[in-house]
Amino acid sequence: MVNVAILGATGYAGAELVRILSAHPEVQLTVLTSRQFSGVRFDQVYPAFSGVIDLVCEAYSQERICERADVVFMALPHQLAMNLVPGFIERKKKVIDLSADFRFNDATVYEMAYQEHTAKELLASSVYGLSEIYAEQIGKATLIGNPGCYPTSVLLPLIPLLKKGLLDPSTLIADSKSGVSGAGRSLALASHYCEVNESFKPYKVAAHRHNPEMDAILSREAQKPVSITFVPHLVPMTRGMLTTIYATPAANLKARDVTDCYAAAYSRRPFIRLCSKDRLPDTLIVRGTNYCDIGFKFDEHNNRLIIISAIDNLVKGAAGQAVQNMNIMMGFDETAGLLGGPYPI
Repeated sequence: MVNVAILGATGYAGAELVRILSAHPEVQLTVLTSRQFSGVRFDQVYPAFSGVIDLVCEAYSQERICERADVVFMALPHQLAMNLVPGFIERKKKVIDLSADFRFNDATVYEMAYQEHTAKELLASSVYGLSEIYAEQIGKATLIGNPGCYPTSVLLPLIPLLKKGLLDPSTLIADSKSGVSGAGRSLALASHYCEVNESFKPYKVAAHRHNPEMDAILSREAQKPVSITFVPHLVPMTRGMLTTIYATPAANLKARDVTDCYAAAYSRRPFIRLCSKDRLPDTLIVRGTNYCDIGFKFDEHNNRLIIISAIDNLVKGAAGQAVQNMNIMMGFDETAGLLGGPYPI
């Protein structure tokens, strides 16, 4: 049994961590921190947890956390995490950071998208937590930079095809749609009900902070510079993410080549589901799960491969993948705590 702390437990990703880890067979939740709700029982913040979680949210104290936890999940805003992580690493704790602070090995790339990095010395040893791609490195890691939700939905469908040279990397376009929970729990005008209801809109077009993250990993895997055109959209639903990717295929590519490539890459990966040709990914079908569903259509008339993925942005796009990474780090069954039945509706 491993003792676990969740920092920022009352945000949406933090609460999702509580939901998953409260039923994890190898985990004892020992610390939940919250700046806003310090001293308040977690089930008073989220009444759905009544009778499930009786922990009281605490103010941050590294000393108390280190005394009571072996693994620390950081569900905190960018920049805040980088100031806290070094102390946990010095105390030999395993850390999984859900912010962007440790997703980049190159501080310059991070600083161009975010702000000055104050823990550059840890970036070289941080492992990008895309579970299906970097499991071997994750298993040896002390510090994980958990991927962003949009990058997860883009990278998992693309990496196997790029590594096999089945796509022209200069032609990649990703059109993604996210539920409103991706904006977090803090109050903001853009996520108010009246601003979101009956609305479907793009935002941060060609300027989203996840773009450099995707470019860095795609370039690493393709072993050449790759820059993807990325357009995110906000959809009036609570949770879910659907990504449609357009790419020019390699010469003489057949649909069977794509199917075989995905099967070779993911046939033993429990949270990748390859859709049959008569069913394409749907956010409803992955809601509340750690699955990434992947499907594709080959538009032969226009010589274009259309790839579609669906994830739950709070689970596979955040907390679920973080728990999957913990399982790999700790040598647990990779699926532990993550096989709760999908929601049928």
